[in-house]
Amino acid sequence: MPVYLNQDDALALWRDALSASVRGDGPDLSARQMSILLTVYTLQPPHTVRGLSESLNISKPAISRALDRLGQLGYIRRRRDDYDRRSVQVQRTVKGAVYLSEFADQVSEAGRELDSPTPFEAGVPQADDTGF
Repeated sequence: MPVYLNQDDALALWRDALSASVRGDGPDLSARQMSILLTVYTLQPPHTVRGLSESLNISKPAISRALDRLGQLGYIRRRRDDYDRRSVQVQRTVKGAVYLSEFADQVSEAGRELDSPTPFEAGVPQADDTGF
């Protein structure tokens, strides 16, 4: 079921999810690194540097740099293709799956908070509410 958000709500959801992510113990990933990681984990393999570059419209050197960092973190693994030694397969890892599962929980929580009425909307008196 698609969810439609206005711009303010969409940005609030993204801000809240990212804020929760950077408050955690995990590393701060760049937008490029996160985009690549999400692509590897949400689209069917196989994934290659060339394929990621084409699908995301990002240069191969930029993909390689991001994969270097994601590999250092243990979120992806690179492996030479057995059939084409020039090609490198980008593979998922358990650690990367756990990281994205936790991030998905943070996004879900931010979405639930977005759906919750504000104290004002719920009619809850505020500390500075004078009753007028």
